[in-house]
Amino acid sequence: MSGEISRAELLAARFEAERPQLRSVAYRMLGSLAEAEDAVQEAWLKLSRSDTDEVRKLGAWLTTVVGRVCLDQLRSRASRREDPLPEQDGQVRLPDPVVSGAATLDPVHGILVADSVGIALMVVLETLSPAERVAFVLHDMFDVPFDGIAEVLGRTAASTRQLASRARRRVQGATPAADTDDGRKREVVEAFLAASRGGDFDALLTVLDPEVVARSDGGTLVPSVLRRGAADVAAQAIAFARFAADGRLVLVNGSPGVVSFAGGRPLSVMSFTIHRGRITGLDILTDPTRLAALGLGA
Repeated sequence: MSGEISRAELLAARFEAERPQLRSVAYRMLGSLAEAEDAVQEAWLKLSRSDTDEVRKLGAWLTTVVGRVCLDQLRSRASRREDPLPEQDGQVRLPDPVVSGAATLDPVHGILVADSVGIALMVVLETLSPAERVAFVLHDMFDVPFDGIAEVLGRTAASTRQLASRARRRVQGATPAADTDDGRKREVVEAFLAASRGGDFDALLTVLDPEVVARSDGGTLVPSVLRRGAADVAAQAIAFARFAADGRLVLVNGSPGVVSFAGGRPLSVMSFTIHRGRITGLDILTDPTRLAALGLGA
């Protein structure tokens, strides 16, 4: 019995070593922190019930399992049509943000912050078909060979390569160019925050690109909002700032962003896309249910 327990403990330890990587894979696949955790847990259940004596590379085996679980989830979403494509029929569905720098950041999300992709890219990933998303994420983000991805998708390696290539073109065509200097981006976000708080419309116009696009996801009870143009976005930013008693600079998916609070509860998480010193994209999560699940605290 002791030998069996020791083997089980060893297997559990090996799985825990792979968990951060698996969570990163699942998050990029699904855009949901809770669903990503569920996918990882399902991989553990499958591992604990499998004969792994012949498994030479446990990490690759687990990544394949997580990939299949996520593929099933993405296909289920598509069939239910519960998650409309971003901006389809006026609806906006933003992925869960990974927030750091807030008082109650869950430390298990640290790996997502350290090796994150921006919300703008995650929004584009939402527009891919399930097979395209799996092929792109596994190959382009995690260097999984096409032979391995083909096993997940139930396709040939050649067709899997084509899926990834098509997804790559769509991502490159839709992902906005962004500045990479974090210090400069922080200055722009701070300027936006100060101008919003001060009700300074002209100052906001100086930090907003004339063609800025702002997407707001309020969940099922609050209509989603898509705004275009600096004047419209600036006016909305000033109006919203009146309700938020406290706006704090944080990192959202590894890039400067803002969490706004009122009465000690979060009102929004804002992610910025900045190009040449101006804000070209603003993604805002205001869904109270999803904000509560993030565990943010003033």
